[in-house]
Amino acid sequence: MTTSMRTSILAAAALAGAVTLALPARAQQSVIVEEHVTTGLAAPGGIITEQEVPRFRRYIVEERVPSYAIEGPVRVGTILPENGVTYYDVPQQYGATSYRYTVVNERPILVDPRSRRIMQVID
Repeated sequence: MTTSMRTSILAAAALAGAVTLALPARAQQSVIVEEHVTTGLAAPGGIITEQEVPRFRRYIVEERVPSYAIEGPVRVGTILPENGVTYYDVPQQYGATSYRYTVVNERPILVDPRSRRIMQVID
């Protein structure tokens, strides 16, 4: 084997090793979701606007929607339990949305019914 060929093989092996070591580092990303932060989780127009929040709150109170108690935080990104929570359609007057609403720990929220993920906390 010539020196040139040996150098090429060593260079290729070093490059392959460097790429392999970089892959696990890229896979270890995390996402932190907080209330009142744009997360990219919600489709535009699918959230109750700040101007509509007081009127939407009154609507929920008038409907006498029961509050469900869960352990843990009630914030954007929290996934609700699979059983025990009822979701309600958001009236058209608040805009077309695929989300549903409910009340958890005395806080009205919008939820993606497919994933049960809280998309907006109505404060």
